Amino acid sequence: MAASDDSSTSFAAIVYNPIKVDEERLRAAVAASEQSAGWGGSRWYATSEEDPGVGQAKQAVRDGARVVMAAGGDGTIRAVSEGLQSSDVPIALLPSGTGNLLARNLKLSLDRLEESVETAFTGVDRAIDLGTVDLERPDGSRDQHAFVVMAGLGIDAAMIANTSPALKKKVGWLAYVQGIARAMRGPNTVRLRFRLDGGQPRSVRVNSVLIGNCGLLTGNILLLPEAVVDDGVFDIVALRPEGLFGWIQIAWKVLWENGVMRRSELGRKILSNTKEVRTLRYLKGKEIVFRTEDPQEFQLDGDTMGEVVAVRARVRPGGLAVRIPATEQDRLPHDEEQREAAAA
Repeated sequence: MAASDDSSTSFAAIVYNPIKVDEERLRAAVAASEQSAGWGGSRWYATSEEDPGVGQAKQAVRDGARVVMAAGGDGTIRAVSEGLQSSDVPIALLPSGTGNLLARNLKLSLDRLEESVETAFTGVDRAIDLGTVDLERPDGSRDQHAFVVMAGLGIDAAMIANTSPALKKKVGWLAYVQGIARAMRGPNTVRLRFRLDGGQPRSVRVNSVLIGNCGLLTGNILLLPEAVVDDGVFDIVALRPEGLFGWIQIAWKVLWENGVMRRSELGRKILSNTKEVRTLRYLKGKEIVFRTEDPQEFQLDGDTMGEVVAVRARVRPGGLAVRIPATEQDRLPHDEEQREAAAA
């Protein structure tokens, strides 16, 4: 449904991180767009350290908001998405911060605030998949969360846990170099048992497991080249390097093959005739369950979630509506694109 169909009784909600946004500029942009669209006054919900946006998004839905804008970094967008998962209220992305990964994967504006705000009032909705996880903690407690980009366990999550928030604020994604260095000092191997889509359990030894709804990372790194936000499945990769040469193979695969060759038709044809390297194992599925031998750090969309001993990740096809510009309303869902390509 287009936002322009709403009456003046409709209102938008803005869930914003007061640390990461220019509130004065944001309020001015919202006031201009809501008036132009004929909407009522917007309502504002600030995030906090205790609640990064889940409770605020739920409250906005209870209050009757027709769209919820998430103004902040990837953590704010993830939290708002989690708060909206049981509703039909769309999220509008007002990206800020280091990664902006969901906006990048959806090819939305990253640095044009007024344009993003206008889209919230005048755009159309696109359904994307939502990932959900059930986490078991070392003390036996359990909790549930959602994610929109990627979940990770192992050296990936340890890197995020070891990255200084202050340094990240100063130098952006380059701060992760420090986190990588710290993570590499300790034991890097994770032993775990996993079951994919109810299949037979398997035991593996890995450095990281990443469960992706999207494939593009910070720095334009294409880690999961076949990941699509609305195909109803996860793309999963296990990193299993053996020594320096293994890491070189991973870097070559991700930076050159995925990042360069897969972006052209000729490159994809060449890669279709090459063997996959053992250091990267790709899988696809709708549900994956794994249990680790020892407690491991876990991350969702770039935010550390603490230590876990077991994870159950499931995909909710079309579980989240994202407001996109009306000029892109002809963008097809993945399954329709596949059918049209096959017919052609």
